Amino acid sequence: MYEILRKEDIAPRVCKYVVRAPAVARARKAGQFVIIRPKNDSERIPLTIADGDEETITLVVQEVGKTTAIMADLKEGDSLSDVCGPLGKPTHIEKVGTVVIIGGGIGIAPAHPIAQAMKVIGNRVLTILGARSQDLLIMEEEMRRASDEVIIMTDDGSYGKKGFVTHALQDLINAGNEIRQVVAIGPAIMMKMVCKVTLPLHIPTLVSLNTIMIDGTGMCGGCRVTVDGKTQFVCVDGPEFDGHQVDFDLMMRRQAMYLEQERLSYDSYVQKHRCKLTPEAEAL
Repeated sequence: MYEILRKEDIAPRVCKYVVRAPAVARARKAGQFVIIRPKNDSERIPLTIADGDEETITLVVQEVGKTTAIMADLKEGDSLSDVCGPLGKPTHIEKVGTVVIIGGGIGIAPAHPIAQAMKVIGNRVLTILGARSQDLLIMEEEMRRASDEVIIMTDDGSYGKKGFVTHALQDLINAGNEIRQVVAIGPAIMMKMVCKVTLPLHIPTLVSLNTIMIDGTGMCGGCRVTVDGKTQFVCVDGPEFDGHQVDFDLMMRRQAMYLEQERLSYDSYVQKHRCKLTPEAEAL
């Protein structure tokens, strides 16, 4: 059993968990993920490792479906049934000069260990964080510690600058920064737009497709993507790929295939397990 040592709400429906998992913690590398089951009868879900030390790993989880809702209902002192990993190919970390790390929404969490590793090896790390609004921005302080400079963009202008991460990236390019690599993690449409900016300039751009993973072992086939015209499985061939080779339109269509079933499963869990907890929940 893997004890939850600390649990913290860091944004609406987003929690940070510090979990005791020493074997995983000591073996982990930037870009890797774990497979967890909150309870013995839960489904398996992949979660990218956001941070850690010799004894613990940090997971940042957005409540979007039944299993993440079950996890959200756990408390400090509870234990996860399973934590399997680390899995996936680690990020290739190399000293290249100036690296731009772009994290959008919950994608900031998996971007964090990559920023850490890039800085430790001696790169100049410029980080762009994007969120719809200030209350949805996560891990700002952690990213500041891992970066030489942080630029914050919000869709509504409630914090940082108003606009998208691509606007900030274009500003860095226009300012004459010799960007040697871009790493972008976030919604598929965000990564697609980042790649549109970097492609004409031939800036190597790494993207993480972790949001499409399901079982994390290559057995289910649910994370099939097309990269350079070839079928790849995100969980075993990735989760990171050359963004200029990814068919993002196909990926986004696949992500939407089971949205209705996922919604029904989540609603059923909430109605069964939460609706009698508070007057507000009862009103749902």
